[in-house]
Amino acid sequence: MVVPIPAVFTKMTIDEFLSQLTCPVETSRTMTTPLRKSLYVGFAGLSIIGTAAACAPTTQAPAAQNPATQEAGQASTTSPTAAGTSSSETAASTGESTYKDGTYSSDGTYTSPNGQETVGVELTLAADKVSAVNITVHPSNPNTKKFQGEFASGIAAQIVGKDIDELNVSKVAGSSLTSGGFNEAVEQIKSQAK
Repeated sequence: MVVPIPAVFTKMTIDEFLSQLTCPVETSRTMTTPLRKSLYVGFAGLSIIGTAAACAPTTQAPAAQNPATQEAGQASTTSPTAAGTSSSETAASTGESTYKDGTYSSDGTYTSPNGQETVGVELTLAADKVSAVNITVHPSNPNTKKFQGEFASGIAAQIVGKDIDELNVSKVAGSSLTSGGFNEAVEQIKSQAK
């Protein structure tokens, strides 16, 4: 991805550009050294942000892979059976549920920069679909508390109403590591609900 550079920076140097700015506090057209340094830092910060944005990975899956949908940071895939339909579609077509209705809970673990973390997950299932979710945060430090809280506030919008076999959460409300613990807990809940 090519980031366009504004024309003003291609025709003159940053020093020339800064020298043309006027300082509203002073009566002359010169800038003070602290203001000039602040503008340099601002330009440097914008350059770093632009570079990072250009290097960020895209969310498009390669066409050669198994199709997956990307919705708000959550990738959902179905695992085909021999007939080419997902196992949940097969159960739905025969009127059977793969999982027993009810409320199930489990703790999932994941590794963060601060070490091993745990997140509690409670799912209510009805006809193999998630009808409610409750996250219990187990933070070990303020950073973990922040990210687990953000995850807990955003997860319901992504999974309620979806088939439990289609859940594979990758990122919720800026929290990507917590999803590892969530996915582990979902696997344990699947075992409980069979």
